[in-house]
Amino acid sequence: MGKKLFMAQKRGETRAVCLGIGMIICSVLIFFLLGVTVLPKYIRSVWTEETKCTLVQAIFKERANCIHKSNTKPESIIKYPCLEVLVISNFSEDVFMLYHTEESSEGNSKCTYIPECKENYTEVEMHLQEIQGNFNKSSSFTCYFDPKGRQKSIILVRKFGPLKMVSYFFWPTSMFTVGLSVVIIVKISQYFAMASVQANRASN
Repeated sequence: MGKKLFMAQKRGETRAVCLGIGMIICSVLIFFLLGVTVLPKYIRSVWTEETKCTLVQAIFKERANCIHKSNTKPESIIKYPCLEVLVISNFSEDVFMLYHTEESSEGNSKCTYIPECKENYTEVEMHLQEIQGNFNKSSSFTCYFDPKGRQKSIILVRKFGPLKMVSYFFWPTSMFTVGLSVVIIVKISQYFAMASVQANRASN
């Protein structure tokens, strides 16, 4: 009976260690993926200072192109309205182009907001008109700029700010901590069990 109990306990400890190591490996892989995808974008995000922006104008310019991808249809070029938002800020009287996030200018430097590429032009147009209306209603709002002047534009939302980075790294960090804790607890338990067995042998 004692031998069976010992073997069952041994198998349970082995499974626990494997689970802990598996969690550690998974978390390390997630850290690697975040390190090659999200972290470089955070480093390149120079819009670090918060300020107040005042709307100068929010108008539609010429239509822009996007590539529509579908599982059932071949790729096609779709047009969408190009919304241009110009603002002035508290730190300068110059007029700046406002972009939605750090990545918006990469998609199209002439447009403030890059909508989802849909075949239904009317739906996209209504969505952008709603955004335009929101800007016109709240003429003053929080925005972000580059304090070192490397970027002459301003963004509305920091997609890769410190809080976002904390949220990205929270779960893999938690997984790594739990996995490491499981391995440490099992190893400590095995150490005390072995010490107890040796002490009993010595007393006998």
